[in-house]
Amino acid sequence: MDSRDPMPAPLAGVRVIELGSMYAAPTAGRMLRDFGAEVIKVEDPRSGDYARHWQPAHNGMAIGFARLNAGKRSVGVDLRRPEGRDIVKRLAAQADVLIENFRPGRMESWGMGYAELSAANPGLVMTRVSGFGQTGPYRERPGFGTVAETASGYAFLNGWPETPPTAPPFGFADSIAGISAAFGTAMALYQRGRRGTGAEVDVALYEPLMFILGDAVLNYTASGRIMQRHGNASGAASPRGIYRAADGHWLSIAASNQSIAMRLFQAMGRPELCADPRYATNEARMANNDELQRIVVEWVGSRPRAEILEVLERHEVVAAPVNDARDIAGDPHFAERTLVELRDTPLGRALMPGPILRLKDACGPSPATSYEGCRASASTPARCCPHCWTWTRRSRPGWRPRA
Repeated sequence: MDSRDPMPAPLAGVRVIELGSMYAAPTAGRMLRDFGAEVIKVEDPRSGDYARHWQPAHNGMAIGFARLNAGKRSVGVDLRRPEGRDIVKRLAAQADVLIENFRPGRMESWGMGYAELSAANPGLVMTRVSGFGQTGPYRERPGFGTVAETASGYAFLNGWPETPPTAPPFGFADSIAGISAAFGTAMALYQRGRRGTGAEVDVALYEPLMFILGDAVLNYTASGRIMQRHGNASGAASPRGIYRAADGHWLSIAASNQSIAMRLFQAMGRPELCADPRYATNEARMANNDELQRIVVEWVGSRPRAEILEVLERHEVVAAPVNDARDIAGDPHFAERTLVELRDTPLGRALMPGPILRLKDACGPSPATSYEGCRASASTPARCCPHCWTWTRRSRPGWRPRA
């Protein structure tokens, strides 16, 4: 192989059986598929993955289902029947990974727990995603992302002091849990390469989200202080927030360390703030945050957003526009690096975010021309349906969504 040629996809040759439905487990499957794994999605032949029925939909296709299941193959299997369970056992015996998101104990009741499946396939990695994990007093409780977002402490910290705790309008906890499950799967595969046997990966929906809350739990257990909602402020550094420019457009500024805060004051034409004892250190800025925020709000509100962002970029202040989906789809940076085109689905020509990271010189997923489009109904999969919708990196600068 020419040294300049890309290396094979890192998970090329890895076969994944996905028993997951809805959001978190299929996210894990998509993460693995994005880096070369073959993913066979097992669905209920009567209704399919319930995500097929989600809204919003376009031309009869649930947009969320298409995004999470691009490039996978699908087979309809009734796990309530012994014959269906036998099919999955045979698939698992020839697979590297099995992902499932049933309530703890369900797989064991079907004779498909890790002990049974690994006895037939010692190298199997079994990745299990559930609301509260496979152990602990809450293990048998059902859990969706909304429950994880409240139980983890996230919703309590999200919003403004005068507003109720707020959950996000998208699958936040599910996505983070799915990415974490893919990470755990990759670790287990690496460990298998060293010791020759598989492993059981246990992911609770709430745990990855609880981790990214930062210092909330440690702050309370160490100091007794309960962190509160701060709106767009961080509660840790100032000035930071989302601000409205003179033309009505919004942008973010994150002067989260000392040098950036000093550069922001210079950009604002207020160098005297650098030496002002009320704003000279982060501790002082936090103590006087309300007044400092008023100064920043007034400055941002005095000019159009593009002008403000140009000044901030020139002074190397961390800032960005507040983008909506149309802004993202038209941005040249995202076009080159992030967005991929989904093809051969009822959605028509459409873009979505591609893999969440890059491995230098490694191939990504196989090109779209390697696959046939799905012939299953938008609401119900065929009994055995290779619905390998796939994506290709956006390459046409003039791409526009179809009206």
